[in-house]
Amino acid sequence: MTMKSRTCLLLAGAAALTGAALLTGCKPKQIATPVQSGAAEKVYVAPGKHDEFYAVVSGGFSGNVAIYGLPSGRLLRQIPVFAQHPESGYGYSEETKPMLNTSVGLQAWDDQHHPSLSTTHGEHDGRWIFANANNTPRVARISFSTFRAEEIIEIPNSSGNHSSPFVTENTEYTVAGTRFATPLDDEGSNPDVPINTYKKNFKSTVSMISVDKQTGRMNVAFQVLLPGVDIDLARAGKLKSRDWMFFSCYNSELAHTLLEVNASQKDKDFIVAINWKKAEEYVKAGKGRVSKTRYAHNVWDEHTHSATSTMKDEVIVLDPTELPGFVYLMPCPKSPHGCDTDPTGSYIVGSGKLAALIPVFSFDKMIAAIDKKDFEGDFHGIPVLKYDSVLHGEVKKPGLGPLHTEFDGKGFAYTSFFVTSEIVKWNIETLQVVDRQPTFYSVGHLSVPGGPTTKPHGKYAIAYNKITKDRYLPTGPELTQSAQLYDISGEKMKLLLDFPTVGEPHYAEAIPAELVKPKSKKFFKIEENKHPHAVKSEKDARVVRHGNQVHVYMTAIRSHMAPDNIEGVKLGDEVYFHVTNLEQDWDVPHGFTIKGAGMELLIMPGETATLKYVPTRIGIQPFYCTDFCSALHQEMQGYLRVSPADSDVPLKYGIGETAQ
Repeated sequence: MTMKSRTCLLLAGAAALTGAALLTGCKPKQIATPVQSGAAEKVYVAPGKHDEFYAVVSGGFSGNVAIYGLPSGRLLRQIPVFAQHPESGYGYSEETKPMLNTSVGLQAWDDQHHPSLSTTHGEHDGRWIFANANNTPRVARISFSTFRAEEIIEIPNSSGNHSSPFVTENTEYTVAGTRFATPLDDEGSNPDVPINTYKKNFKSTVSMISVDKQTGRMNVAFQVLLPGVDIDLARAGKLKSRDWMFFSCYNSELAHTLLEVNASQKDKDFIVAINWKKAEEYVKAGKGRVSKTRYAHNVWDEHTHSATSTMKDEVIVLDPTELPGFVYLMPCPKSPHGCDTDPTGSYIVGSGKLAALIPVFSFDKMIAAIDKKDFEGDFHGIPVLKYDSVLHGEVKKPGLGPLHTEFDGKGFAYTSFFVTSEIVKWNIETLQVVDRQPTFYSVGHLSVPGGPTTKPHGKYAIAYNKITKDRYLPTGPELTQSAQLYDISGEKMKLLLDFPTVGEPHYAEAIPAELVKPKSKKFFKIEENKHPHAVKSEKDARVVRHGNQVHVYMTAIRSHMAPDNIEGVKLGDEVYFHVTNLEQDWDVPHGFTIKGAGMELLIMPGETATLKYVPTRIGIQPFYCTDFCSALHQEMQGYLRVSPADSDVPLKYGIGETAQ
């Protein structure tokens, strides 16, 4: 053993005892191993050919979700979800602004960590993507048909929506767990309490958000009240364990300051096991408390091309200290991050970030321990199962800083290790490590296509790394994060590809392209456009004044807009450009902006979108199409005349001869 290896082990032990920050400098000396011969052919997707998988990747601090092709690693699309997006006009157009509404007003930028894909019988079904907003707690539902956010629901009584939005086996629910315990914000509680009353007044909740089987429409069905632990990640049970949801949590010390030390005092924290079927029975029996609290529910209508935001005012809360038999705690080595269930639903894998082992819990043993009341006591009124009674076994000395585990469907698990910068492959039954490969550098989450489902595809593993350093051309102090594609089809993992990523990717899921590609919408049928300001024919284009509001009903088609000359607008007016893209062909969007508006629209074929423009100066203001659409794209422009507020310039508009 080298001196550096001894030092790292000693420091890792000290970190485990003191809660010191993980030591990213203690990595094994890594040489940039040459990519295996033939790797280029394995990731090459020829012109005109398509990737085998869609990879749905969190955008991290971008607030959005990114779509990559695998195995090419090509970025295909950024889906705006929790942040305004200039490329598409999301959050800027009048139609999309309500999608970013919350109980505290417009939230124009958030932090997105985890996507989760809808499943049927535990397998990906290619219907919806669910995504979480961490800062202002929300969950979004994205359509795999349009790759657009169709719905966003705010999570009440919660702060830091990190453990979210993982789905149950048939997408009955998507979940949302509290990262930052706080006093509840419901009616009758007093949120203005001293911080040092944390143990008494601070609580966490787990929200079970129901999903309609046909429409996908979400609703906060009920919440489970927990002590003030910090909930990190979650995963639903499968098959035999399908009625359960499992959550990792840390800070069982209930500390409220310097958590890197004070929340790392105990040897073990917990995996929270919730029987959501039993919880449903309590809700149906009227056992829950009605919590009065405000939260927003935002829904996109594909036919009106518009969003509406509705405020809700109550949610049902279940207290497991009063309603026994549906919440239990399993001790887990301190500060667990990952909480993952294998494809058979038999095992729950924890990942104690400060532990040099991986605990694997047995679902069968957990049920047996519950039946025998094999408890070591309780934690603030919730039964704690004995560690040895629920343990399948421990993976010994797998590496340092285990974070997250996925599965290949062949009996093997793959765990990411942040400190030692590697992916480790191990046998689920024997708990023996069988392979390890370095990552470059400091991997967080990893993804196996279908890895969280009952039938993983077991072909690739993708590492999502936090540190890039020398992997790409330098771009100043800020570098892109990276993803690395590994072939896991054989006995040993083989690195195939590095590719840069958007924002800071956390988790990702990958789905076979054939489950999604046939459902992809190519354009919106103009005859189905129900937008209240849609113009379905150029002859109906017009300008109408209502007091100080001027509504421009405009059409866009290659290669002009109608009308393209407008006069009679005055200072003090609010001008609404309602632009309908008349194209009925795939991949022919039109853009729109006007000088001084500070924003743009991107309008898909058959769609209507609205830009609000308030002129601030007198004069001629040009407007134009911002998205290249034809050989005469440059000619797709027009003029708006802005006159003094007290002028008598009449409202006038037209195109061609009618503009004379």
